[in-house]
Amino acid sequence: MDKLKTAIEEYRSWAGLSTYIDRIETHIEIDFSHSLENAKALLESIGKEICDKNGVELGVKPSVNSILKKCFSSMGYANGTLVNQVSSALATIAQQVGELRNDIGLTSHGKSLEEIKQRNSKVDVLTKDFLMDTVETVCVFIIRNYESKKEKKATEQLEGTLDYWEADDFNEYWDDSYGEFKMSDYSYPASEILFNVDKQAYVNEYKAYTETEE
Repeated sequence: MDKLKTAIEEYRSWAGLSTYIDRIETHIEIDFSHSLENAKALLESIGKEICDKNGVELGVKPSVNSILKKCFSSMGYANGTLVNQVSSALATIAQQVGELRNDIGLTSHGKSLEEIKQRNSKVDVLTKDFLMDTVETVCVFIIRNYESKKEKKATEQLEGTLDYWEADDFNEYWDDSYGEFKMSDYSYPASEILFNVDKQAYVNEYKAYTETEE
């Protein structure tokens, strides 16, 4: 699950998901039912977290299918959009992951000794790869989509409230880097020009500067 690990490394607030990833990768060969259980839990955790952040009520004991549908809906995807149609299909696959887990799981229901012995052989290698790749794709898409929307909203809010005269440290850094620009008898510092000519660019550079300082 390298793509998901990369996304988590980029957005550290999701670092707690690493526990699920470790369990999935550890047991995928020796006990695939355990990997499926944690894959289902992984999807549920991400969906629940985003629904919680967006103020969406999930009700009592929601299915993973319901969680993911509400998760996508809370991020602004209407029922008619292509992404939501795809997300519904992926959510259905996620539901099947849970049902398959119940079918081959060692502890979900009592198993005979022969069923315990044969449980992993019920899922071939290609199906295993498909299921795990699908789970990873859904997880990465949801996390990156949520974080990009959150960053865009924060940037828009900052753009509307950021005052040039309150960003002294950044202005000094920018002016030290690029100096002043002279036009005939007029002279303007680089930071002031950027602020007035391209506010969005100014906000982006300000954010990058403050994040670096932090």
